[in-house]
Amino acid sequence: MFYYICRDLTNALKYLPIGIVAGGLCYCMLSGWNAKRKRKRKESIPVVPRSLFFTYLAVILTITFLSREGGNQLGFDLEIFSTWGINNRNNALVIENILLFVPYGIVCPMAFLRVRKFGRCLAVGALTSLGVELLQLFTGRGFFQIDDILTNIIGTIIGYWIFSLARWIGEKVK
Repeated sequence: MFYYICRDLTNALKYLPIGIVAGGLCYCMLSGWNAKRKRKRKESIPVVPRSLFFTYLAVILTITFLSREGGNQLGFDLEIFSTWGINNRNNALVIENILLFVPYGIVCPMAFLRVRKFGRCLAVGALTSLGVELLQLFTGRGFFQIDDILTNIIGTIIGYWIFSLARWIGEKVK
């Protein structure tokens, strides 16, 4: 199982340049928007955290949507935990789905003050995962699986805990 996880994570690194380009474009756009806001004496937008958020969102979409051929995987699976325990490959996919959303649970509350509450971060992670699954269903670029949504939510929760712990440590250090 560990072999599959390492192999798949290494393969996923090839999609990072797409995320970096998306994040760079976001950075440029937000920087320009901040310059305009500054002239109007408005509060600036946190450019770096939001750019990181959009970088990672682009990586998620690339890995889960664009990296697959369309039209060959139609269907859905609404049985909870149907993928766990079948074999090491499926177990690895479950763990990878959790790992995929851990960074999302970190960068989302960094980027948006309104999402710094647990329930809101959880809702945004769940809605993002649901959106990805619906895109996969409608385009045939993957199966709609309730397991994927649940494991993505678990990853979001773990990421949020890491964000909260880092924030708490940062406040104690000050």
